[in-house]
Amino acid sequence: MTLSAGDLWLYAGAMLVLFLTPGPVWLALMARGLSGGFHAAWPLAVGVALGDMIWPLVAVLGVSWVVSSVDGLMLVLKWVAVAMFVAMGVLLIRNASRRIAADSRLTRPGLWAGFLAGLAVILSNPKAILFYMGVLPGFFDLSAVTRHDVMAIVAISFLVPLLGNLALAGFIGHVRRALSSQATLRRVNITSGALLVAVGGLIALG
Repeated sequence: MTLSAGDLWLYAGAMLVLFLTPGPVWLALMARGLSGGFHAAWPLAVGVALGDMIWPLVAVLGVSWVVSSVDGLMLVLKWVAVAMFVAMGVLLIRNASRRIAADSRLTRPGLWAGFLAGLAVILSNPKAILFYMGVLPGFFDLSAVTRHDVMAIVAISFLVPLLGNLALAGFIGHVRRALSSQATLRRVNITSGALLVAVGGLIALG
């Protein structure tokens, strides 16, 4: 395994910040949790997390092949990742008060419906692989990753959103009250945006 603990912790931290940014999955978890409790919400969290395993795996394999064929591409991709995180952070801060758009596909009742909806919403989003292809080279030298490195990256991509969404489902009542406040939502978005910009800065300095 070539990746250091610091590399993996930085990536896990970035995934946590992205999870903490409120979005449609948050609203779906709240809707399912309020209608049927944790029992209704956890299948959605599992489906989303499984989907989050697939795109980084595809991205790592694809980018690894490309960078092994093009000299100097890793450095370019590193700065692409820096730009992406800074841009996401700035946009999040600028639109901190914008309300979250609900996704009706995620709120269908039933355990299997919740699981399949969570899986489908990730796998049907073509932006996901482009996101991972742009972000992962900022954290790891994909021209030198081993099988165990890839397993660690995929495991983090799975565990962070899974644990975060399960925790959110478990404390759904508190989160619902917090997100009903426009001022609280604004503070969450500004904090998340600032952290994303910080992640971009850490990548640039690394």
